[in-house]
This record gives sequence, C-alpha cells and structure tokens, in this order.
Amino acid sequence: QVQLVESGGGSVQPGGSLKLSCTFSSYTYRKFCMGWFRQVSGGEREGVAAIDNEGTPTYVDSVKGRFTVSRDNAKNTLYLEMVTLQPEDTATYYCAADRLSSGLNNWRSYSYWGRGTQVTVS
Repeated sequence: QVQLVESGGGSVQPGGSLKLSCTFSSYTYRKFCMGWFRQVSGGEREGVAAIDNEGTPTYVDSVKGRFTVSRDNAKNTLYLEMVTLQPEDTATYYCAADRLSSGLNNWRSYSYWGRGTQVTVS
C-alpha cells in the first residue's frame, strides 16, 4: 500500500519561504510521477508543480520562478521549495503520486494522496 506523508507547512509573512517534503512509502518511488496540489477551503484543487519519473518538472504559471519541485529517489522523497510567498499561496498543499499520470491538468487522475499540510501567508 502506497502512503504519502507531507511535512514542512507553516505560517510565514509575505516574501517568506518554506520547503515542503513528501515521503513515499514504497521502494518503487522512482517509477511514479509526482505532483503538488493545493486547495483552499471551498475551492477547487489546483495543480502547483509536478515532476515525472525522469525528473522533468512542470509548474502552474502563478508559481513559475518562485517554486521549485524536486525529487530524491534515494530517499523516496519529493520536495517543493517555495520562495517569495504571497497571501494567495495560502492553502492546504497535497502531495500526489501515480504510475501513469503526470502534469497538473487533472488532479483526479492521480491515484495516491497525502493528507495535506497547511501553508499560511499573512
């Protein structure tokens, strides 16, 4: 059973930085495409950044130049480094994984999800 656990969320002032981590329970981690999604209460889940199993990243336009997604296959861990955070980045951030799906356009195509970590910028 694949399990994802996010960490690293918190509260920061505008312009601040945070680094999220997502640990993946299976030794097959390197075969999975991974993504970061975020959701505000009552809102639609939004794709933020994704990285495929070859390490190619994708970003939503609103975070380009501010967020960096990376993966460490030796540690079974996905990262999202966020700088110059803005109040509109406030949301619950979720880590997701899938063997086939990649990209940000359809969050429902990802099979496995973490429980989320809260990021508040104010």
